[in-house]
Amino acid sequence: QVHVVESGGDSVQAGGTLRLSCEASGLVACAPDMSWYRQAPGQEREFVAVNGFRGTRYADSAQGRFTISVDSSRRRVYLQMGSLKPEDTAKYYCKVECGTSVYWGQGTQVTVSS
Repeated sequence: QVHVVESGGDSVQAGGTLRLSCEASGLVACAPDMSWYRQAPGQEREFVAVNGFRGTRYADSAQGRFTISVDSSRRRVYLQMGSLKPEDTAKYYCKVECGTSVYWGQGTQVTVSS
């Protein structure tokens, strides 16, 4: 059984930094694509960043401020966030894709105050 668990969410002031972590366990014979998404209250879940077979890609809102990285086992993914803005406030979710199988974590809350 695959488990995906995010951590690192917190409340910070605008301009601050945070590092989110995500660990996937139970994956077998898979080098997954690993992504971060976020969802603000009343909004749809949106893409933030991905590290996968096709390389690394960021949403325009994250480009230049956030960095996604994956450890050598491809079981942990991180999102280093800087120059945080109030509009970055959301629940951040980790998405793990192994072939046609997709797994999501429960999310970690990031709140940025002005």
